[in-house]
Amino acid sequence: MTDTLTFDRFTPAHLEGALRLSREAGWPHRMEDWRLVLQISQGVVALDGGDVVGTALATPFGPVAMANMIIVDARMRGRGLGRRLMDRMMAGVDVPEWRLVATVEGKPLYEKLGFRETGHILQHQGIVGRHAMPDGVEWASPADLPAIAALDKQATGADRGTLIARLMTEGRIAVIRTGATLTGFAALRAFGRGEVIGPVIADSLDAAQRLLSFFFAQRAGAFLRVDTTAAAGLAPWLTAQGLASVGGGVAMRRGDATAAPPSATVFALAAQALG
Repeated sequence: MTDTLTFDRFTPAHLEGALRLSREAGWPHRMEDWRLVLQISQGVVALDGGDVVGTALATPFGPVAMANMIIVDARMRGRGLGRRLMDRMMAGVDVPEWRLVATVEGKPLYEKLGFRETGHILQHQGIVGRHAMPDGVEWASPADLPAIAALDKQATGADRGTLIARLMTEGRIAVIRTGATLTGFAALRAFGRGEVIGPVIADSLDAAQRLLSFFFAQRAGAFLRVDTTAAAGLAPWLTAQGLASVGGGVAMRRGDATAAPPSATVFALAAQALG
């Protein structure tokens, strides 16, 4: 470490430096993507002579917190900076359960911090072709927000009401109902080089495919991304729709799972940073 290395609370003033780091690492994030996560998070930056050389954010969702946007300048790696950032970031949030999505390279660090692998995340993306409009899917209205947030909590065990409200504001949400009961939803928003669909939460694989097809039908020719889980069983269908698998990450958890057995399934993440 250099003598000029300091740590500070992550504020909007650090976003330009954080964006530089993510671009150098090949991340697709825009300034708007960083800003969305920071607005619902708290975290730490490492500074070297005033330059941002490392970041780590925590996004609290009730009893669960997501550790995310963890990045270290390539010139500073191998010196323990990632561990120091994680220690400081996690010390500021007291929750029984932590989650994150790790790269293969980052996994050993998180294992040393007590995280254990819980599954695999599969990133699919591509330009979608023409799709028929599915039956039974409609746009959500603001009046649906409580039911959407409740279904999300049932599926994830996390209280993500603030995130759901932002997704409604910054993008659009589609829903499926069984009778008068909302049983599935999916969100679409701008991200990276195109748009991302997620979260996608539903009570069946068929319902998840219908929600995704609803967006595909309206976004023909657009570049779309979906981050699913290997366990959800959606990946082969996404590939068949023209969204190729381009890697992914390792889902990890520290602490005991706080959720009861879910009544709905997470078929796609809001983002790898946000679960």
